Amino acid sequence: MIFGYARCSTTETKQDVKRQERELKNMGATEIYMEYESGTKINRAELNKLLNHVKQGDTIAVTEVSRITRSTKQLCDIIDLARDRYIKLVFGSFVVDFTAKNVDSATQAMIKMMGVFAEMERNITIERIRSGIAHAKAKGIRLGRPRTTIKDIPKRVLYLFSKYKAGELSKADYARICNISRPTLYKYLAIITDN
Repeated sequence: MIFGYARCSTTETKQDVKRQERELKNMGATEIYMEYESGTKINRAELNKLLNHVKQGDTIAVTEVSRITRSTKQLCDIIDLARDRYIKLVFGSFVVDFTAKNVDSATQAMIKMMGVFAEMERNITIERIRSGIAHAKAKGIRLGRPRTTIKDIPKRVLYLFSKYKAGELSKADYARICNISRPTLYKYLAIITDN
């Protein structure tokens, strides 16, 4: 049986695994495990399910090495598992067939090198992000979410503020009526009282 694994680092609103899913189906995958997790995270629910489910003669397919992991050590662990269970690994167009029981050292080294490059690519991305943040800060650019102002506070919160101030509403009731969390209410109250 051919199992596919598709992964993106961020939620479906920012990244979409549909392209990977389509490619995996074209590769013959009949069951596809999908998740939104970092490739450096070792303990991933769907990947663990997949690795626990595969048995001798099965195939694990991914569109590229970086989809299954961005950790060289984890890739080596997956290769060892595939070798021990006689599983075929398909990384895009690169195939490592442990069902044949004899995979040459050059092929194993090649797949590990692909893992090294996937890990290096991630590290370079992190370095670029850090450099960009440092550069933006040096230029005085404020990073992160825009600061909440009185204009951003919902009208209902502002309208009921006088009742809260008069002691007619507890903080719990105030938050419930406005359909906001208590921490959000505290943030809004701080802004209101500062103005």
